[in-house]
This record gives sequence, structure tokens and C-alpha cells, in this order.
Amino acid sequence: MHKRFLLSGLAAAAFAATFAGGAWAQGAPIKLGVLATLEGPFAAGGADGMRGAELAIKERGGVVAGRKIEMIKASSDAKPDVAVNSARKLVEQDKIDILVGPLSGSEGIAVKDYSKTQPQVTFINGGSGAQATTLENPSANFFRFNTEGGQWMVGLGKAALAKGYKKVMVVAEDYSFPYSQVQGFMTEFCGGGGKVPVKAWVPLGGKDYSSVIARIPKDVDALLLVLGGADAVNFLNQYENAGGDKPILGGSITVSQDVLNYRGKKRDSLVGTLSAGPLADAYDGADWKKFVAAYKQNYPASAGGFPSPSLFAYVYYVNTKAALDGLDAVKGDLSNNHAKYRDTLSKMVLKTPTGDVRLDENRQAIGSTFVTEVVKDAQGNLYNKVLAKVDNVTQTLGVPKAQFKIGSRDVPNCP
Repeated sequence: MHKRFLLSGLAAAAFAATFAGGAWAQGAPIKLGVLATLEGPFAAGGADGMRGAELAIKERGGVVAGRKIEMIKASSDAKPDVAVNSARKLVEQDKIDILVGPLSGSEGIAVKDYSKTQPQVTFINGGSGAQATTLENPSANFFRFNTEGGQWMVGLGKAALAKGYKKVMVVAEDYSFPYSQVQGFMTEFCGGGGKVPVKAWVPLGGKDYSSVIARIPKDVDALLLVLGGADAVNFLNQYENAGGDKPILGGSITVSQDVLNYRGKKRDSLVGTLSAGPLADAYDGADWKKFVAAYKQNYPASAGGFPSPSLFAYVYYVNTKAALDGLDAVKGDLSNNHAKYRDTLSKMVLKTPTGDVRLDENRQAIGSTFVTEVVKDAQGNLYNKVLAKVDNVTQTLGVPKAQFKIGSRDVPNCP
């Protein structure tokens, strides 16, 4: 009898250890590192990116395939070297299994290159949208389930031409992501007969735009503004103070909620702005509405949330969801340098709030783009309404791969 009670007690102890805290832990916790830009011009967007990643984890109760997900955060400031140093800490010190991030374009290229030196870790993009990250020298263990900056601009060139804009000046930050955005716009705009006589490339984190504003030709019909976060706000304030009155076409990050939610009267100058990107605040899809409702419930204004999820919250949510869906599909099996897990990610059709996403041979998303217009609601909040939706947008924008050129300061060119 004593032996029976002893065995029973050992079994109960083993059961309690296995199911401690309701985690139903069948194995050690999976360490998920999340890297976002929490300092510098994109700090507000980076904070919302973290909310998006957290939301994907919360939806599963913090557990996947019986294994607890341990989220470890790291910060960058939109500089590639800082992003790599933060990634290195997550990988080499914190010993993460999977990294989601980074946020900014050139950061993404640098972290992709670093991923090649760490075959034991799977890297899944956060929000970075430079074309070269996956189109040039791709990494076998780097995946991107969000479409990128060039794909995000599909449809905007046609919308600009339909609006009567034949000649447009570009004002954009001088790094890889805006190059991709401008390339995506100009491929379509120039192909339809539009002209871009001037491109003004400005430093990331710039404060003074007076010299750029002075260069705006009188005969251009509109400005294509590809500035994000604090840079967009600073330019808009200075442009309006200078009496600028040209219509604005917005890059995807220029009309994200972290900019539209800026509480200054000058933000109203964005009303009527045409833009394009991977989401639209007013999209009426059932899955999108469900996502927005969950975001608002978990992150009300009192907790720092925006009236609608920003672009960064959305793409971090999508990529984190991909990481977790893949883990669920392989029952948490990360053996053999994640071989089964990566094969599953490569072949997975990801269900997102805006539709299905699949990956191409470079592990790059093929998905939908929305053409939008900024409007104001009855409460005074700015949001993006849907003008058009373009599905199955590939990274080469419909151009044969052999003829496609990655965007740069000078590519494309239609003066």
C-alpha cells in the first residue's frame, strides 16, 4: 500500500509539472525574439509593431503545440548596424529559436545577411520592406510574409494619372525602403506616360526641409511624399508653413496611423491624399474587422493604441502569426535546424486579415495591395478608405524577372 501511494504521488507530481500554469507544456518554452525600431523617427510605429506581435501571441493564449511562447523584445533605431547588434544579442545571448523583425528597410537587408551566419535560428521579417532583402542574395532561413515597399505601391501610379497628375516630384528618405516605394510607383506611373522631373532624397531623421521645399517646381501637379513617422510630420508642418499647396501622394508609411494620429492641426493637410499599401483602415472584410476589434480591445487609446492598427502593427501581426501557425503545423518540432518547420513555412498559405498570402521561391510574400484615400471621420480621426484592391501582387510587379531592376536613387528614371 505504501508503494502504491508513493507511485501515485510521483505520478501526480509529474502530471502537475507537465501541466503547470495551464501551459500544457509538452516541451521547453519556445523563445521568440521580436526586434522593432523603438527609438528614432519610427519609434511610434515600432511600439505599435510590438503590439501587433503581442496580439498574435495573445490570440493563442501564449501557447503553441503545447509549448509556451516566451517573447523577448529588442530595440533598434532604424540603423542597420544597431539592428544587427540587437539581433546578435537575441540570438547569441538570449538563445532565441525564432526572430521576428526588424522594422526598417536597410535594417532588414542587414539582418538578412546576418541570418546566413546563424543556421540554427529561423528569421521571419517584422516590417521592413526593401526589395533587396529577398530579391537579391536571399537567405535560406529568412522569410517575409508581408509584401514589400514596391508591391505596396501598385495601383497608385494609375490612380495618380486618373486624377490628372502628369508630372510629380518625389520627396523621399534616402535609403532602401523608399527606393522600393518610389520604384513601385514610377514603374506604373511612368509606364502610363507620367513624368518625374525631380527626386529629392533626404536623410532619415531630418529636421530641416526648407531647401527641399524651395526646389519644388511650379509646374509639377503633385508631390510623392515617402517619409515616415516624425519625418513626415516635420515635412508637413514646414511645407504648410511655407504656403505649399501641391496635392500630396503618400507613401505607405506616410499615411500609417502613427502619422495620421499625430495631434496637430497641420495633419489635416493629408486629407484627400492618395496612397497605397498592404492595408486600408476602412476595409470591410470580415477578418479585417475582427483583427481591428481585437486590436482596439487589447490596445485602447489609454494603453497607447491608435484608432485603427498602424501598418507596423499589421505587418508584425502577420509575420508573428506566420511563425506561430508554422509551429502549430509541425507540433513545435524545431529539430534538425528547423528543417520541417522551414519547409512548412515555405509551402504555407497564410490566412491574414486581408486575405491569403503565399511565398515565392525567395520566401517572399505574394499578396494584396490597397489603393486608398485619407478622409476624416465624425470624431476628427483620419483614416484610409478603400479606392481599389489589387490581389496576387508579385515582387517583380508583373515585369519579367530577367528585366526587373531593384529600385535605387536612379532606377527607374522618367524625367
